[in-house]
Amino acid sequence: MKRGEIYRTGEKVAERGHKPGFYIVVSRDFIAENDDVATVVCAPVYSETLGIRSETLVGIDDGLPQDSAIRCDFLTLMFKRKLTAFVGVLSGRKMAELDAALTYALGIRPKHGHPG
Repeated sequence: MKRGEIYRTGEKVAERGHKPGFYIVVSRDFIAENDDVATVVCAPVYSETLGIRSETLVGIDDGLPQDSAIRCDFLTLMFKRKLTAFVGVLSGRKMAELDAALTYALGIRPKHGHPG
């Protein structure tokens, strides 16, 4: 498992109206690849797009069944074992868009003059 991979849950998820859903792994690779860590932070994918800065648009080219949006305002901790169906990997361009949406959603601003 790696950052930027797309998975579908096999189980019904209460937060998704008791339906399976698509998720993008957003945890760093050290966590995602570590078998000793049972969970990863994921961004859910919704078929409805809102057109807001905290979304990243994805679709068929990304391996999804329809045009959708990754919603970075609704990050969730998922057990890796629930992410059962590998769908694909976001392109470098989509990852850059996702990083920008995550930065906006989390309110991260660069601190000028602050060391690393």
